[in-house]
Amino acid sequence: MDRFTQEEIDKALVEIETLDRYTMCKYWRFAPPGTEIYFRSDLPTGVAFQKRLFVELGGFTPEISKQIGH
Repeated sequence: MDRFTQEEIDKALVEIETLDRYTMCKYWRFAPPGTEIYFRSDLPTGVAFQKRLFVELGGFTPEISKQIGH
């Protein structure tokens, strides 16, 4: 399991606040390389990502899901 520095965590927390709903849904579905820091439940980034996507932005819609595909 990758270890992240506090600097990397802080940077990711800032990035999470700038991601739009569509991009966050795409990351959630496909988790492309370089985004694993967003999904680590043992880091504050995982909590922040889920809170922003599902609480603040409302999560997936049928339209977004169709646009993203599977």
